[in-house]
Amino acid sequence: MYRRGVGWDKSMQMNELFRVALGLDAPWQVTKVEFSESDGKLQLWLDFPAGSTFPCPVCAKSGCGAYDTEERTWRHLNFFQHQTLLHARQPRIQCPEHGVKTVEVPWARPGSGFTLLMEAFILLLVQGGMTAAQVGRLIGEHDTRIWRVLQHYVQDGRRRADFSDVSLVGMDETSRARGHSYITLFMDLMPGHRRVLFVCPERDAQTVGFFREDFVQHGGDPDAIRRVCMDMSPAFMKGAAEHLPHAQITFDPFHVAKLAGEAVDAVRREEQKRRPELKGTRYLWLKNEWNHTEKQAEQWAAIKGCRLETGRAWLLKSALQDVFLPENRVDGPALLTKWCAWAQRSRLVPMLELARTLRRHWTGVVNWFDSQISNGVLEAINGLVQAAKRRARGYRNVNHLITMIYLLLGKLDFHLPTLSPAVTHTK
Repeated sequence: MYRRGVGWDKSMQMNELFRVALGLDAPWQVTKVEFSESDGKLQLWLDFPAGSTFPCPVCAKSGCGAYDTEERTWRHLNFFQHQTLLHARQPRIQCPEHGVKTVEVPWARPGSGFTLLMEAFILLLVQGGMTAAQVGRLIGEHDTRIWRVLQHYVQDGRRRADFSDVSLVGMDETSRARGHSYITLFMDLMPGHRRVLFVCPERDAQTVGFFREDFVQHGGDPDAIRRVCMDMSPAFMKGAAEHLPHAQITFDPFHVAKLAGEAVDAVRREEQKRRPELKGTRYLWLKNEWNHTEKQAEQWAAIKGCRLETGRAWLLKSALQDVFLPENRVDGPALLTKWCAWAQRSRLVPMLELARTLRRHWTGVVNWFDSQISNGVLEAINGLVQAAKRRARGYRNVNHLITMIYLLLGKLDFHLPTLSPAVTHTK
């Protein structure tokens, strides 16, 4: 009798210890604890005393008795290296007003097979750089279940996102798979508020319409968007004119520099047919001189003194980059006019075509000297998207890629009730 009493007392102490550790309040209690060293599992059974009452999950009316129960299991944080499972009878109550409803348990959100703490851990791992597949292997769960958790919190975070103060928007495309497969990102360009606002698996004019609809749903006013930064994509220009008619368009100077680089390369490819010394020098001309590697610097020293059309094109590209320096904010339009005249006199067809392109889009190009906004941050974000894509070895499901972008770059608030009412996880 004495030994049995001591064992019973230790068992009760252990149950109470786990009840406190789990943060359970009445009527919930830990009724049994089992640990299997061979299986590497810790299992806890949670229950409530007969006659316990619960509030209605719809109207919060208290005093509702259990109508029936359903046995359920949740995956909890590991106990050291051991998998931990919670088992409980989840009750349904009979509410006089709303009928039979399932009671929400305090340790998990409705419909989830993970506890809230486990879901917080999953979010932490993914935001730290792990893929869903890597998290699944780490905790011993199929990555499909991991994606369900991530998608729930992204949807919940976006539902609460507030775009009412957004007035500067950047839009850009990035590849999502090999071939001509792209997604379009829209970003808040306000300093201190930079975040991905919307991701769309398209890159046509209607993409801007989808952004407008989503923007309004999150409290944004399309007429309050003062400026939009983009490249010279005809689809983007058409979409902005239709769906953001009050926004002043600024063409991204990074895109202008990209067009200049492409023009230089076109000159090189044509000249290479008669100047064999240009073979293998493509990246010399695409880079700025200060970015050359040691080997490229040696090649550059040997070739820059040659009288090459590619060299003249490269000088034009460098001069165009200098036009868009921040200190040229006042004189920029005049300098750009002089540059276009120089490009026309060069008799280099690709540079002449670039000058014509800039003149066709003159207003959007020179708007930069006033707005000083660019998609440089978006270009950096595209790099992060591509890095995440490489870690995952690509995303066959575009929705998974979009979920990951919002998770990493949307600065969403994730409410996790197990921490405290004031605590949220943001990225």
